Amino acid sequence: MKQDALYQLGSTPFTLDVLAAIYPNCKQITDKARRLEQEGRIVRLKRGLYVRSAEDGAGQDTALIANHIYGPSYVSLLSALRHYGVVPERVYTTESMCLKRSRSFDTPLGRFVYHSCSNPYFALGIQMHGDGGVQHLMASPEKALCDLMTVSPGLVFRSVKELAAWLEQDLRIDTDALRRFDISLLNQLVEAATIKPHNIATLIKLLQ
Repeated sequence: MKQDALYQLGSTPFTLDVLAAIYPNCKQITDKARRLEQEGRIVRLKRGLYVRSAEDGAGQDTALIANHIYGPSYVSLLSALRHYGVVPERVYTTESMCLKRSRSFDTPLGRFVYHSCSNPYFALGIQMHGDGGVQHLMASPEKALCDLMTVSPGLVFRSVKELAAWLEQDLRIDTDALRRFDISLLNQLVEAATIKPHNIATLIKLLQ
């Protein structure tokens, strides 16, 4: 396929305004987007947001897509823990934390779920990942586990023993990775958390 202006977008999601900028002679940009979608060159993620398709030669960065679908947000929970190899199970839904209300989006590239939290907790423990000049936001392993423990319904740890059993039996977590957790970050998170801070405090006790 002959390369055209669409290729300059790479794997980064884009809006109709961006599409209009790379096709300045196109008067009906929504029709252009519809044709490109029908041709299999782009994928519609939600109203007004698209990404180049794998069939068009683009790499699919699920975390980057998650950052763009709903934000500000960062990939977290089991999605991040699996990325780091902290948990063994494959994850089929991309989960993130956000500053807006909780939402979910079903797209041709999968399901994206967003859990609401507040600042300053949101801003702690976020890392940049990626290469080729394209980066996405993802929770550190410590933050991802804290997010999982605070937003999971009905998950309340009354003792260190209960938490240890959940980590080993339910999550099958990599204990070596757990030993490398940054206690200072966990102390910041427990101070900033507005949802189930006692779960994070129990994790600190387990690691000390």
